[in-house]
Order: sequence, then C-alpha cells, then structure tokens
Amino acid sequence: MSFVGDGDLGLSSSATVSVAEPGDYFALLKPRVMSLVIFTALAGLLIAPGHTHPVVAIAALVAIGVGAGASGALNMWYDADIDALMTRTRTRPVPGGRVTAGEALAFGLILSGLSVMTLGLVANWLAASLLAFTIAFYVLIYTMWLKRLTPQNIVIGGAAGALPPVVAYAAATGTVGIESLVLFAIIFVWTPPHFWALALVKCGEYERAGVPMMPNVKGAARTRLEILLYSLLLAPVGATPWIMGFASNVYGAVSIVGGLAMIVCALQVYRTRVGDAANKTAMRMFGISILYLFSLFAVLVVENTLAIFLAGSN
Repeated sequence: MSFVGDGDLGLSSSATVSVAEPGDYFALLKPRVMSLVIFTALAGLLIAPGHTHPVVAIAALVAIGVGAGASGALNMWYDADIDALMTRTRTRPVPGGRVTAGEALAFGLILSGLSVMTLGLVANWLAASLLAFTIAFYVLIYTMWLKRLTPQNIVIGGAAGALPPVVAYAAATGTVGIESLVLFAIIFVWTPPHFWALALVKCGEYERAGVPMMPNVKGAARTRLEILLYSLLLAPVGATPWIMGFASNVYGAVSIVGGLAMIVCALQVYRTRVGDAANKTAMRMFGISILYLFSLFAVLVVENTLAIFLAGSN
C-alpha cells in the first residue's frame, strides 16, 4: 500500500501543511547516495577516451547527481509508509511530517526533467536517455514494484545504482564502451553483499514494514551464503579493469587486496551466526564493502586525473 493512499498521489486537500526548511529538501535528495553516484560517474567520465571540455564534464556530473537526487526524492515519496515503520528511515522528511507527499513528488519530478534535459543539451541525447532510464528504473521498477515483491529486489534494482558510470561515459563519448560496462558490473555485483550485510542486522525492521528482504524471506543462513557467493564473484570482477589493461598495477593491487578482504569478511559473516557477534560481523562487512568500492573508484579517479594532467603539461 502506498503512503499516498487511494491513488491521489499525496495531493489531497487534507494533506498537512508543509513546514519544510531547505535542509529537508536537501535530505530528500539522499545526499550520501547522490555523492556516491557523482563519484562513480566521475570515474566513468575519466576513463572515457578523448578529451571532454571541463564545462561539459562538470555540467554532466551535476546533471547525473541531480538525477540521482530526484530518484531519491521520488523514492521517499512512494516509500513514506514503510519508512515510517523503520528506525533508520522514520525521521526522513515525508514520514517525519516536514515535507508533504505532494511536495516530494513534485520536487522529484521537476528535478528529473531538469536533469535529463540538461544532460541532453550540454552533452548528448544518448546520455540523457540513459539517465532517464536510470531514474525510471529506480522509481518504477525497483521502488514501486520489486522492493515490495521479491527478495531479489536489491539484485535487480541494483542495476539503477550501477548505471551512473555508463551515463557519464556516454556523456563524454556519445557511446557505451566496454570500460563503462565493466564499472557497471563491479557496482552491480557489489550491491547484494553490501546491502544484505545491513539487512541481516535490520531484518526485523524490514519484516515489520512488509519489505521482503532476503533474510526475512529466505532466512539468515541463505543470506549469509548469498553474501559469500557474491563476494567470491566480486573479487575477480573488481580486478577486471586491471586485467583488461585500462587500470594500473596500483589498481590491480588494491582490487586484489580489497577482494580478499571482502571474501574474508564474508566468510566471517557466514560462520558467525549467533547474537551480538553475528551483528558485529555483518556491520563490519557493511563497512568494509563501502571502503572496498570507494578504494577501487578512488584509484581510477586519481590515476586518470593524473594522466590527463600530465598529458596537458606536455
């Protein structure tokens, strides 16, 4: 059941009056997620061949970031009913009563349109189309359908979070290159072990909210096995940029060490199944997974930025 109820999209005359401040609208954008999107998109932009004008590059990153924020606002609009039931989300602007559902919906739709049009005008319409698809997939396929339907929600829905490097690469080149698809694959395979580690700790809240996450549908044991299997797959996928030759030996070393760290954490999660120790290992896995993805993309960003700088100085 949607928060807005009765198909009125949250715009009924009985809706509460907004008491929102600018910070509440900023919170609707899910700034932490938005910053990660911009960061991974930057990597996709930098690995693209050729030269992208700095103004175009910055405008493209802003448009991609705003598109991600728009997706977050629309997600908060639709999911306000279940957000209100979960400790980590109940203070968000809509369930917290600071932003009305209608305002969140309008805010998200306006930003979606602006971000897509901006990217099309400053870069190209392939990139704009990919951004529009990303927003639509996250909102319509993941948020409105998969999230409340299947424990595979985060697997399939993870495609939306993995697309920003592809969008940025397309903005720079007008094409979808194999390099950007490799970055897509890394994020796509990384998402399940990352999110399911948190879901193991928060499974009671997901169950209370009626969200069919893997731990409360298939059980904790199956979830731990899935985390381990995805981590085993992630290690070689994460090293692919180095294997294919578009990342340095430094990246190769970081990806190998990081991949092994993910596997070790996953094994600890798999073996530790009782009490506070199980929650601690799951949260450690969650934290290490963030560090792992950040490290991979940070190396790509730094080494490609240095390559551009050195090429420009010659």
